[in-house]
Amino acid sequence: MADTLRDRIRRGEIKAGEPMPTQGRLAEEFCVERGTIRQALRILHTEGLLTEATRGAPAKVAATSPVTATGDPVGTTPQPTVSALGPRLARAFEAEEVRIDALSLTSESLMLAMTEPLRLIHENRLKPVNITLRVLLPARNIELAFPKGLEPSEASLVHQRWLQQRNSQGHVLRNTLRSLYRSHGIDVTVTFRALPFTPPLKLYVLNGSEALFAYYQVTKRPEVIEDVNLEMYDTLGPESVLFAFDAEKGPRDAAFVEQSAKWFDALWNTITSDLTLS
Repeated sequence: MADTLRDRIRRGEIKAGEPMPTQGRLAEEFCVERGTIRQALRILHTEGLLTEATRGAPAKVAATSPVTATGDPVGTTPQPTVSALGPRLARAFEAEEVRIDALSLTSESLMLAMTEPLRLIHENRLKPVNITLRVLLPARNIELAFPKGLEPSEASLVHQRWLQQRNSQGHVLRNTLRSLYRSHGIDVTVTFRALPFTPPLKLYVLNGSEALFAYYQVTKRPEVIEDVNLEMYDTLGPESVLFAFDAEKGPRDAAFVEQSAKWFDALWNTITSDLTLS
């Protein structure tokens, strides 16, 4: 969502000084909860694209071009996953044969980031011939390090909610990509496999030429699950800072991309198992 709204601002569809659409309109358009909307708007505000929202009035598009805290243009330094992954996926989808490998706790960030390349495909600005997506996610029956309830009696509630999110987001991601065959004749293969451990980081390898990773920052926070107030250890995956390595930018980046791809393949072909999204 942040990627899509950012693109609309930069193309002038929402002009400087104009208010953003209401959260109700955005919720209806993107079919997401308002919490996701607030995260996306907060990202754009952090980047300097939006003014501060006030009570009863939505944020407006800022009048000046945003820069980072170091004075660099936005996009030249590491950014949160939701704002950095979409444009890079769009660039990867310029290839005729697209291959995406992803390792993460859930498919949330990848699902949200797919909005940008899918939009460009539906606008006939991108037309890959085939898409292969491989996704590694934690197995359903392992004891996760996070998310995890602080009280043993609450462990099952937290685990079941994570499992529901893992499965529902995976279904959305797979079905959305597979629909490209019906709408555009693009061959799509989406495969999931199960990790026997909690990943401490998320990794994306794009067409074997770019690798992006982010550390999961674990925090303790309150949550309400099925009317139960509890505390849990969790991480906000879409807000994790994503670091990018491009094989064309020198031997150091090329080595990181190569080793990331080899590490992913090793996990895929050895200790992982079949994963069924129930």
